[in-house]
Amino acid sequence: MKQYGLIGKSLDHSFSKSYFENKFSTEHIQNASYSNFPLESIEEFKSLIKKTSISGLNITIPYKTSIIPFLDELSEAAKSIGAVNTILFKNGQLIGYNTDYIGFHNAIKPFLKNTMEQALILGTGGASKAVVYALEKIGIKCLCVSRFPNEKQLNYDQLNDLVLKHHLLIVNTTPLGTTPNINECPGIPYQFITEQHLLVDLVYNPEETLFLKKGRKNLANTLNGKSMLIHQAEEAWKIWNS
Repeated sequence: MKQYGLIGKSLDHSFSKSYFENKFSTEHIQNASYSNFPLESIEEFKSLIKKTSISGLNITIPYKTSIIPFLDELSEAAKSIGAVNTILFKNGQLIGYNTDYIGFHNAIKPFLKNTMEQALILGTGGASKAVVYALEKIGIKCLCVSRFPNEKQLNYDQLNDLVLKHHLLIVNTTPLGTTPNINECPGIPYQFITEQHLLVDLVYNPEETLFLKKGRKNLANTLNGKSMLIHQAEEAWKIWNS
């Protein structure tokens, strides 16, 4: 029996376990199981892999960057992004990959328009890095927004009609709006959102966050994080079985 699983901090509303259990059932994969491994600290990772025989792991917030020192090798994409969401256990080595960027690219591709030359990325964590990597690979310039910006980023107070006019793709990579905190959303000036915008939220629970509702109210196209998760999960499965 091959053991797969997910590590993160709060995994009660996790997508991965139910997705893979359903996959194993519908595709009649009988030699595999999938478990959640909640860790209070990334330091607990060492004891987890000592006491549990694992073939592959998914990594979720807040450990996508802090997991890296525990790994023996990184894929080129994971190195460039600086974040890992998939680990392959192979010949005693732990190899880190990033499938978030592939999942995001495949999910968003049908919705992109030629007018979307620049993107506004809300958040600067591991998921944000994967989104920036995916978009810049296809020639879309990214500007990140943070509560604590560096010199190349904006803070939320700097967002105005001109910024939103030139950034028709807006991606929320923060956890704001996730169940149970469904009345939260990023503090952007929604009054400047138009039908030309595409708002993407990496949050998938609830299906429509307040961020997306506010965008839809102003006639923007919207996309939640469900399809990205499916694409990245399938990519992880390919890696584990490579």
